[in-house]
Amino acid sequence: MTTILPPAYVAPAPLAPITRAMDAIRRSRGDERVAGVAEGLVLESLDGYIPASCLTDGSAIGRLLDAPRERWGAAPHAAAALAWKGYAFWLALPAVVGWTTCRRVPLLHASNVHVRIDDERPYYHFGMRRAMVAVLRNDPAAGMPGVRVVDDEAALLDVLRATLVDQHLTPLLTQIRGQVRVGRRILWGSLASGVAHAVEYAADIAPLSIVESVQTLVDALRVPGLVEVSCDAEGAMDLRRRTCCLAFTVDGLSTCRSCCVSGLTLW
Repeated sequence: MTTILPPAYVAPAPLAPITRAMDAIRRSRGDERVAGVAEGLVLESLDGYIPASCLTDGSAIGRLLDAPRERWGAAPHAAAALAWKGYAFWLALPAVVGWTTCRRVPLLHASNVHVRIDDERPYYHFGMRRAMVAVLRNDPAAGMPGVRVVDDEAALLDVLRATLVDQHLTPLLTQIRGQVRVGRRILWGSLASGVAHAVEYAADIAPLSIVESVQTLVDALRVPGLVEVSCDAEGAMDLRRRTCCLAFTVDGLSTCRSCCVSGLTLW
């Protein structure tokens, strides 16, 4: 039976600048760049979704890990790395876009996120259960329902790390590693790469440079040194990962353009 959420759960004004930024990315770079995130960020229906907390507490972790095994016939460690890569990117995207474009951070801790695991791209689709966001003290949204106010940009980055990483991705990583032998560096490298791509998508409407934004965010999320980012004369991002997501180990997949093993002989 479809679960319909009450009208109060539809995204209010505090999330509006983020949803506008996501819409701008959709228009300029195509639907596929934001396809894994609910259009209004907050889900109007939970039908087909599971709470992210069921993944971070381990009760549904098999659903996350089984999907890439069945989809590609991937070995367990590669399936885990690929599941994490997609999950971390789509989860982080609205938080990175929010911070980069308007200094508003949607609160994506596991208890406020639901995810749908699909058989077709983008494979994961995320939405918030409630409209919750952190803002700076001088933000016009300060004082609105669901808004957490912080004193400065350092505190805003702390909230980003606490909700996205400490209260969601870190416990998820623990559950994954409890099931499969896969290195922490491989997994955190995919988060750093996903953050860089999210910054790139928002570059047309962001006030800071790509390189500066990526560096600030990977440092704040405590995944430094896992990507190397530069821009060419036209401002296009050049990304080089220092880890590999293991896609090349799966029949039908290959190394990413940014992979640290691209161009090397792999056999």
